[in-house]
Amino acid sequence: MAGLSTLILLLCAAEDVMPSSPHWKPTWPSYKVPVILPQSTLNLDKPQFDAEARLEVVSPCGPACHKSSPLPTYEEVKNYLSYETLYANGSLTETEVGIYILSNSGDGSRGKSRTKRQIYGYDSRFSIFGKDFLLNYPFSTSVKLSTGCTGTLVAEKHVLTAAHCIHDGKSYVKGAQKLRVGFLKPKLKDGSKGANITNSAMPEKMKFQWIRVKRTHVPKGWIKGNANDIGMDYDYALLELKKPHKRKFMKIGVSPPARHLPGGRIHFSGYDNDRPGNLVYRFCDVKDETYDLLYQQCDAQPGASGSGVYVRMWKRQNHKWERKIIGIFSGHQWVDMNGTPQDFNVAVRITPLKYAQICYWIKGNYLDCREG
Repeated sequence: MAGLSTLILLLCAAEDVMPSSPHWKPTWPSYKVPVILPQSTLNLDKPQFDAEARLEVVSPCGPACHKSSPLPTYEEVKNYLSYETLYANGSLTETEVGIYILSNSGDGSRGKSRTKRQIYGYDSRFSIFGKDFLLNYPFSTSVKLSTGCTGTLVAEKHVLTAAHCIHDGKSYVKGAQKLRVGFLKPKLKDGSKGANITNSAMPEKMKFQWIRVKRTHVPKGWIKGNANDIGMDYDYALLELKKPHKRKFMKIGVSPPARHLPGGRIHFSGYDNDRPGNLVYRFCDVKDETYDLLYQQCDAQPGASGSGVYVRMWKRQNHKWERKIIGIFSGHQWVDMNGTPQDFNVAVRITPLKYAQICYWIKGNYLDCREG
């Protein structure tokens, strides 16, 4: 069994190379991704679904707080990455996992209360209008959850979102059992539903078409923790739809160091609750980071939680530019910066371990999850 020293090597397993050429393209790094496999699954009592849905998470524990936290042991990491699975019929299971490292040759304060509106100076958000944008990649990958949050399409039947949109850390939220995912589609003036659209039947406005969720995975790191402690690092969940959505989706990727991101910036789109029915896009600089979190000051409102944070970088193997989701927008934190409170919006980074877990949830085969 791997020990703590092996885990430390695992957490630092990125092949972190940064060319110094002035013509260098921001390139997706190559990572040695571990393998996370289910070991045992237990049936749990059906949940009560009695928690109120929260559209964001507030935590006063900032970068210094997280950086000073002790490195988790191997057994603790296994516990955090074990997960609960909620099914549409209300049944619930808990799956314990094992973590393995394979060689490449073997496989192919208490802070201030937050104001209602979280805008940093000039509001830099852009509402996306018109089907030519909303129905095209990458904006078409953003979907709305019936609990009020945002999610991102990451496979033909899977949506990545924030765990707090489903579970408050202690209990599943009201509506989680009958969770639905909404896709923006054009609403035609003449009410027609067919694919043959004439000039007289131009879309008047957009509407949501809803698909039920078949099952939901939430890591125990979120369930066992809380937003003021380790739980913030595990604020992510994966939803499996009852049927394919037939849209282009965005792949997940391991989050590179912030200094390697193009312009040091991240991007995400979500359904902010102050602009109902609108998809809102934004980008901003990363201000700080820990191993598990990105701190930034992207303008955002409740409802954007669960949005996929992405960047566009050069994929050397395929000789093309590619967007990947490197994190999940979580919420807001007040941070004590040298005695002065400062606020950040926070995203959970997709680390090699989280990539291995989420990828396995999607594909069900670790051999398809060896490259981050």
